[in-house]
Amino acid sequence: MSRQQPVELASGGNMAGHPSRMQVPRVIPDDDTLERLHDICEVVLTDDVSLAGASRDWWPISIKWAIDGAVPALPAAVAVARSAEEVAGILAVCRESHVPVTTSAGRSGVCGGAVPLFGGVVLDTTAMSGIRDIDAKSLTARIRTGTFGPPVEEELQRNGFTLGHWPQSFDISTVGGWLACRSAGQYSTRYGKIEDMARSLQVVLADSSIIHTGSTGPRSSTGPDLNHLFIGSEGTLGIITEATLTIHPVAAASCRRAWSFNSVSDGLDACRMILRRGATPAVLRLYDADESSLHFGTDGVSVLIAYDEADQGLLDWTCATIDQECASQGGEPADADLVGRWFEKRNDVSALAPLYEGGIVVDTIEVAASWSKLHSLYTGCMGSLRSLEGTLYASAHLSHSYIDGACIYMTFAGQMDGERTTATAEAYYNAAWQRVMAAVIQAGGAISHHHGIGIHRSRYLRDAMGSTWKVMEALKGALDPTGILNPGKLGFSSYIAETPWP
Repeated sequence: MSRQQPVELASGGNMAGHPSRMQVPRVIPDDDTLERLHDICEVVLTDDVSLAGASRDWWPISIKWAIDGAVPALPAAVAVARSAEEVAGILAVCRESHVPVTTSAGRSGVCGGAVPLFGGVVLDTTAMSGIRDIDAKSLTARIRTGTFGPPVEEELQRNGFTLGHWPQSFDISTVGGWLACRSAGQYSTRYGKIEDMARSLQVVLADSSIIHTGSTGPRSSTGPDLNHLFIGSEGTLGIITEATLTIHPVAAASCRRAWSFNSVSDGLDACRMILRRGATPAVLRLYDADESSLHFGTDGVSVLIAYDEADQGLLDWTCATIDQECASQGGEPADADLVGRWFEKRNDVSALAPLYEGGIVVDTIEVAASWSKLHSLYTGCMGSLRSLEGTLYASAHLSHSYIDGACIYMTFAGQMDGERTTATAEAYYNAAWQRVMAAVIQAGGAISHHHGIGIHRSRYLRDAMGSTWKVMEALKGALDPTGILNPGKLGFSSYIAETPWP
């Protein structure tokens, strides 16, 4: 499966004369290291086009750099691994040579997590693909982590099952990427996030050992759950090569609902009460007035859309609960065709490149908070964005809901006065992010819900974690003492250099 990028490089992949945007030391393996990698892997790529392709992900500000013919950071080689044993061999060679390793698959992340910040080797996992086993009785599937979303779901559905994991990047992301960033699918209220689905993992550590985490029985009491040590670690603590995930029978029926509210606050209360009563519709999304107008053509109201799939009895109760709680909060029934409009456009990101080409900076920021803090977090973030000089548009929607809180997903667009240069674009972009992150931390929210940390959020993670950061540093030192695994990400310092962003 091909990997897409939001915009082609102006250089066409010829990086001569186009330096990397990140001005850091670039580690280049010597000839002996490259020869040893060739002994392990059938495919080791060093041509300009392959290196340029492996140099970037969907980090929005890098779209502007690509328009200017630059990439965030350029690797020295791409090693394509076909098995956990080959991953172990690659890590052994790179550890001995002190060469950084950046794990890469679909490269659909939006925070620079797959960017090979200090050069070195990009470890491509997409040759490790396919479902190894389906346990129809226990409802689990063992999947190699280089597998893209569509093949996973197609094979499961041929056997009468679904994973229920539908991130916006579904077509261009992999199981490993989902696990690395704690991905949330659009049906997460029904099926959970990826960490809720993971039962066991195969992980290759920096010392080349291959371990298996998770228990052999459900809800076992056999010490800490080490699955969660690696899920969300973005390739900095180990490389996940296989996962056993929970699957579900394909649902027998589905329903759709749409409601409108005079305020975001009323809509949030409706969502909260729906979850409190035990209903878990697959999709429960509330859009503020600006975003409702943009997506649904409404005027001055906040639109809630809901979709669920389940056995008919459960489905009837869930839809009745949605209707009762929306009505109790002053909502008005809306045309259920609005849900169909969402389905038609839910994965469309085609507007990104044209906006950047037109000098408009655009991005999304997803954060999370408990219900008691959610509305103040929303108002604080929106106020911070809308008061920023250069902001043209700012809106938000509630995208994923749980019994204790929800994710707020914000979209902003802006343009600094003066020339439409990379410098002015970055100045506005960084100011917008700094304001929102400060507002989230002040409100007591989480600075990321499912996009992860990467390079971009690294500067905020230590403050967000507070006293627990020292535990993170201890884990990194114990599991990756030479610091070769995805350096410069997840807030960790690097033995090579400091990360120059922003």
